[in-house]
Amino acid sequence: MKPKVIIRRCDRYDPGLIAGIIAEGMAELGVKPRGKVLAKPNVVLAHREVFPYAYTRPEFLEGALMAAKKVGGPEISELGVGERSGITVPTRFCFDQAGYPAVLRRQGAKAHYFDETPHRRVAVGAGGLRREIYLPRPVLEADFIFNLPKFKAHPWTRMTLSLKNFIGIQDDPHRLLDHNSFLEHKIADINQAAGQDFIAIDGIVAGQKMMLTPDPFDLGAIVMGTNPCAVDAVGCAMVRVQPSQLIHLKLAAARGLGPLDLNEIEICGDFPLDEVQRRTENFQFCLERVDDYFQDGPLTCTVGAFPEAHSRDYCWGGCPGALQEAMHILRGFDPLVESKMGKVRYVVGRVEGPLNLAPDEKVLFAGSCTSWQGEIDGESVIIKPSYLPPQAHNPHRRPGNDLIFKTVQALGRCLAGRGRRWLHAPACTMSVADHVHYLASLGGVANPNFDLRLLLPINLAYLRMRAGRLGHRLAG
Repeated sequence: MKPKVIIRRCDRYDPGLIAGIIAEGMAELGVKPRGKVLAKPNVVLAHREVFPYAYTRPEFLEGALMAAKKVGGPEISELGVGERSGITVPTRFCFDQAGYPAVLRRQGAKAHYFDETPHRRVAVGAGGLRREIYLPRPVLEADFIFNLPKFKAHPWTRMTLSLKNFIGIQDDPHRLLDHNSFLEHKIADINQAAGQDFIAIDGIVAGQKMMLTPDPFDLGAIVMGTNPCAVDAVGCAMVRVQPSQLIHLKLAAARGLGPLDLNEIEICGDFPLDEVQRRTENFQFCLERVDDYFQDGPLTCTVGAFPEAHSRDYCWGGCPGALQEAMHILRGFDPLVESKMGKVRYVVGRVEGPLNLAPDEKVLFAGSCTSWQGEIDGESVIIKPSYLPPQAHNPHRRPGNDLIFKTVQALGRCLAGRGRRWLHAPACTMSVADHVHYLASLGGVANPNFDLRLLLPINLAYLRMRAGRLGHRLAG
């Protein structure tokens, strides 16, 4: 039988309305939550003022939990909500900013912060980039996984739907592993190792362009299904994207996780696909190279060659995409930041020849794959690469990505580089937060990491995260 994908109209964030639609979708698909039910929303980053459209809305989460309880009834032994927010940002902070604690209390659901819970080794299976990956214990112990993605464009993978949403089930040390030109392979690995029983995508207000700082788009839809490939293929078609253009979707389909061809999917519901496509005619993406994207402002980019044969010309899942998100974060905190920012040249990949810098232009050599040799202010500068291929990384021995440590490390590099025009930050992949630190320092603008709207609540959440992690360790 063809997997079924349901597109339903929903024009407002009303938990009761959402619960009714999702309950009807479960009934139509023959799905019944049972045992330990774990909902996985997209809360990569949340802030009511700065990042209001990046996450699965609390009303949607509440409606989904209400539907699960209505359909599953006494067969549900535990209702949980789990996520790992963006690298180094405590998930507790994002849950608070997303308004989740009140929802969890009302619905009797337990929070699972995957940056605190233990992770276990899991086999990937045939065709994977890696033989094993690490997944959080609540995911492995769940009897029913309820995927609740946010319908968004993505500057690295074109779109983030149900398959991409599972990036958020890994802890920080493993989250950054292969988060480079192998990101699409990594997404397929995670979905091959961790299944999902039901999907409901929050497409009431979708996100355009970015994934951390998206522009809102009134889509007015909820997309449901049980097969992530089928759901994502339909999601692509809704915004006029060929499903084969999503590399992770193509890889997952090739590994037998589901269909890619719309002819192999039954599309139903009260919101016909052709009508959705008319509505999304002006839906915007931002799948642009940084040397094309940043041209007229103080930030310009020189992009060289990259080490892996399948992606010599660009590293879509790595540092360049993080640079785009970092600049959008700077704009989010200060819309006039580019008028205040000094000139910065961003250099990534193997670059040869002179950079032809302006007299007052500073340079950020980003990433472990970057190399360059030349003179800056009469000084000989040699940037040596330290990139290692996937097989050289031991997934069982990963460096930590602690918030405080990473902040001190980045600021230490900035301090050590004072008095010269260039800075080298070797990492693979360099996180969005690190990019923010370096851009703020080199560009001479305010660092959002120290904005009072974030500083105190993030650090309090960090302390609670450390305490929660210790509690899990003591409990075994």
